Amino acid sequence: MQKKIDVYILSGFLGSGKTTLLKKMLKSETELGRKVAVIMNELGSVSIDSDQVPKDLPLSELFDGCICCTIQEKLESTVQGLLYEKDLDAIYIETTGAAHPIEVLDTLLSPLFASRLEIAKVVSLLDVTRWNDRHTFSIQIQQLIREQIKHADLIILNKTDLLSEEKVASVLFEIQQINPKAACFLTSFADIPLDSWKTISSIERDKHEALHVKNELNLRTFVYEFKNEIDLDEFEDWLKNLPDTIYRIKGYIKFKNTSSIYLFQYSYGTPLYLKEPIKVPLNLVIIGEELQKDILTSQLKKLEEARTKLN
Repeated sequence: MQKKIDVYILSGFLGSGKTTLLKKMLKSETELGRKVAVIMNELGSVSIDSDQVPKDLPLSELFDGCICCTIQEKLESTVQGLLYEKDLDAIYIETTGAAHPIEVLDTLLSPLFASRLEIAKVVSLLDVTRWNDRHTFSIQIQQLIREQIKHADLIILNKTDLLSEEKVASVLFEIQQINPKAACFLTSFADIPLDSWKTISSIERDKHEALHVKNELNLRTFVYEFKNEIDLDEFEDWLKNLPDTIYRIKGYIKFKNTSSIYLFQYSYGTPLYLKEPIKVPLNLVIIGEELQKDILTSQLKKLEEARTKLN
């Protein structure tokens, strides 16, 4: 009898901390000597987070759509390929911020391989600061976040260090009203107890509301490729003037007066820069609603032109 393979679906809206959590989970699995594979889904056509996965682990990347709706068939064929080619103990699936976890779970129940998999566990991350300000999102985005919470087996309330204890307690109470069956952890930097996600039980799930990326949410991606280095101050001025409908930016940037390339992450007004040790394409991925691509292209070109003129 073939062993069954554990499957973990990492869910949560854009910028909630899924990749940070995935890195911690993979580190734990490697230390235990377990054989795991990773599937990462990007709404756009460019990969940014894949370099966070150790090079020796099998990694499948699915682009240009969401595995909960527009590219479900790609997910099914990818899982089937991994099961055929690899001897695995677990598969970790990092969804896009726009994915509905139940529709991903439904794909994993394919008769082609359902008997090979344990019942997948849904781990949903929630940025407590964004939940506290959820009224700033569209109704569709608010509903998606509620669905990601409602159908989770484990809910991680992340970035709790950014709110007072009283406000965190209030958020926890609200989340438990939406999903009283799930286990909950309060964390910063997605730092959950070691291997705790492996002991959670699957909850009984109610009906869900389908929320598809293109139809209901209107989330889009835009990729810009920098040809030149830019000025950091001018770039941050540009960030400050972005519309509220841009939820996430990630990519690689080179700034003047430095020879380094930086991995850039941006969520809801908060930028993060990390030195990147290897040479990578200077791509910037922007995710949001009602993206005005022509305006964004013009603005980013001006940042490059300003740097070129200084030279």
